[in-house]
Amino acid sequence: MSNSIRRYDIDWLRVIAIGLLLIYHITIVFQPWGVFIGFIQSDEPLKSLWIPMAMLNVWRIPLLFFVSGMGVCFAIKKRNWKQLITERAKRILLPFIFGIVLIVPIHVLIWQIYYSQDLSFLPNRSHLWFLGNIFLYVIILSPIFFYLKKIETSSIGEKIKKLFGNPLGFLLIIASFVFESFIVKPDSFEMYAMTVHGFVLGLLAFLFGFLIIYGETFFWKSVLKWRWIFLIVGALLFSGRLFYFDLMAPNYLKAIESCFWVFTVFGFGFKYLNHSSKTLSYLSEAAYPVYIIHMIFLYLGSYLILPLNISTMLKFVLIVLFTGVGCFVLYELLKRIKFLRPLFGLKLK
Repeated sequence: MSNSIRRYDIDWLRVIAIGLLLIYHITIVFQPWGVFIGFIQSDEPLKSLWIPMAMLNVWRIPLLFFVSGMGVCFAIKKRNWKQLITERAKRILLPFIFGIVLIVPIHVLIWQIYYSQDLSFLPNRSHLWFLGNIFLYVIILSPIFFYLKKIETSSIGEKIKKLFGNPLGFLLIIASFVFESFIVKPDSFEMYAMTVHGFVLGLLAFLFGFLIIYGETFFWKSVLKWRWIFLIVGALLFSGRLFYFDLMAPNYLKAIESCFWVFTVFGFGFKYLNHSSKTLSYLSEAAYPVYIIHMIFLYLGSYLILPLNISTMLKFVLIVLFTGVGCFVLYELLKRIKFLRPLFGLKLK
């Protein structure tokens, strides 16, 4: 496969998606059902925060799977299958296992203390389920990826590339998401974590992310051209979900909306974010370890701040600041300790 110019917009989208994940998880603390999915819950909810989160919720995780598939396409340009599996085992599987055993139990312990539960050691995937899925996708799809690499310059390879630059390619992605929603029948489209739906939907997004990069410029010219159409359709679909369905739209409509938001993000990202900067370099490296450790500071911040006699909105702001600052302070420490770097997804230097 030919070498490609660095795509800074994709790096930015990964960073932005991780940032949105942090805000999303903090918002759950202020919802009346947070405790039922294992979060420390505020006694006074901020239900209005859920409206923008509901808009994000149908595309934020699929976007991360798309971007992860794109990363693999870039990676195999310079690697054989053994090198790819070995690298992904070091960068994904090792932090995943380490996190299950030693990171997740910390925030579970904070939850147990806050709610006066019996203390116990509970290895758990929790928010790290995403990493386990990604590694399995690499294993499952590698034969297809390397076959496509082999036939890239053939007539079949050229047809695949051109497919994702015309409406048929976009319809294929949308139809696949809709088909999945009918076959798997999830209770809700947004239930990705540790579900069959999340695994299958992620697999599709990961595959399409690879194919989008494989297709080189064809897809990107199209999303750039049609980005405003994607935005308008996505906004209309969300408006219908919010005002007509009270956010409880059928899964197939959420699947369609998810695709239009993802296409929108890719189009505007390609237009405005495809440039390097020192900020991007720093955040791009920090995003992975911050994702791994953020729940510790979210739970610790909730433990310390929720009992305070201050306004609920101020509590939200303080937990956001506490989580963000705590994550980056710990990241600055972790990246300086050589033997810890691989455990948090950082390359050895």
